[in-house]
Amino acid sequence: MSALLASMGCANPVALAELNPGEVVLDLGSGGGIDVLLSAKRVGPTGKAYGLDMTDEMLELARKNQAEAGIENVEFLKGEIENIPLPDETVDVIISNCVINLSTDKDRVLREAFRVLKPGGRFAVADIVLTRSISDIAKQHLALWAGCVAGALEINEYKTKLLAAGFIDPEVEIVRTYSEKDTEGLIPDEVVKQLGEEGTKELMTSFVSAFVRAVKPKTCCC
Repeated sequence: MSALLASMGCANPVALAELNPGEVVLDLGSGGGIDVLLSAKRVGPTGKAYGLDMTDEMLELARKNQAEAGIENVEFLKGEIENIPLPDETVDVIISNCVINLSTDKDRVLREAFRVLKPGGRFAVADIVLTRSISDIAKQHLALWAGCVAGALEINEYKTKLLAAGFIDPEVEIVRTYSEKDTEGLIPDEVVKQLGEEGTKELMTSFVSAFVRAVKPKTCCC
């Protein structure tokens, strides 16, 4: 289900980030490494792109893709997005594609992102967000967590968490909405029975794909 929603439009974080030659980029939850390799091309040989993933299988695939592409200014790291294995203030831009919503500790993810960004660094991710609150039934259903729905933040909550982490100028730009037809089959039958027809319809139209942006202040006293 997470792959379904990613293909449905967690958007393009590489284009969102507007990368420049010489910058250092970090992709949170880099998977097969496609966004990392695209980023590496954008920043050029004077820049670098890191990919962070927690699974050996994805890291193996990413490194295979890197070898086939012949791109050298890339490094794939094993770890969790709640504990980024990089020193403070080493990254210019953080990107991610439909991954942060899956974390159960988003406050820590955002604090870690803030920590590793250089002053003036940019947070520019694509993610699933909610336009309204969803029921506790939906939030507690593990299948919906896997589908990028139950763990998604409401738009204003996302902005609030970014500010709490130290970021400034948080923005959430909706780039795709979903119809009932788009999300058909996403909601498990068990949840449909519990929510009823109206509740299910509301849930199916409550989430959107968005660009989420914020900036680390150039002068920080944290």
